[in-house]
Amino acid sequence: MTLSSHTAPTARLAMPASLTSQGYSLRAERDDDMPFLRALYGTTRDRELALLPWTAEQKAGFLDHQFEAQRFHYRKFFPDTAFDVVEHGCVPVGRLYVDVRITHVHLIDIALLPQARGRGLGTALIKALQGFARERAMGVALFVEAYNPAQRLYRRLGFADIGEPGVQIEMEWLPDGPAARRAQLKTA
Repeated sequence: MTLSSHTAPTARLAMPASLTSQGYSLRAERDDDMPFLRALYGTTRDRELALLPWTAEQKAGFLDHQFEAQRFHYRKFFPDTAFDVVEHGCVPVGRLYVDVRITHVHLIDIALLPQARGRGLGTALIKALQGFARERAMGVALFVEAYNPAQRLYRRLGFADIGEPGVQIEMEWLPDGPAARRAQLKTA
C-alpha cells in the first residue's frame, strides 16, 4: 500500500442514516470553526498533559503550537482530504478527516468531544467509512498512537496492524477481512 498515492476524491463520505435520524450531520470545515477545532484538539491531549508539571499557560501555549503544526502538516501532506466537522443538532461535536486514494480510503483523523465519546458515534462513523470503502472495492488505512485506546475499537472493527510498532501504529481494514491481507502479503 502506498499512502502517498492520491486520487481526487470523486465522492465524500455521507453521514449514515442511523446517525442523521439522531440529529448528526457532517459538513466541510469553515474558517469560523477554528476555536472549536483548537478546543477539540486540546481534549485529545488532556490525559498526557495532566502528567506534566506545567502551568495552565504553558499547556495552552504547547497546545496552540501543536494544533497549528498538525493543521499545517495535514494540509501540506494530505491536500485532497475532506476536512469535515461532525455536528449534533447544528452544534460541532467532532472532526472527521478522510482522504480517498487509489486503493484505500485513509482516515487521517477522527476526534470527538469527551461528551460525544463512548456513545457509539465513533463506531458508526468508522463503519460508515468501511461501507464507503467497500462500495469502491477499497481498504481503509489509518495511523493511531501506540497509547491511544481507540486501537481496541479499530481491532474490534476488523483493522489489523500492518507496520512496524513505534510511536504510531499503522492499521488497515480490507473488505474481505484479515484473510485478504494474508493473501496480499503472500503475493508481495
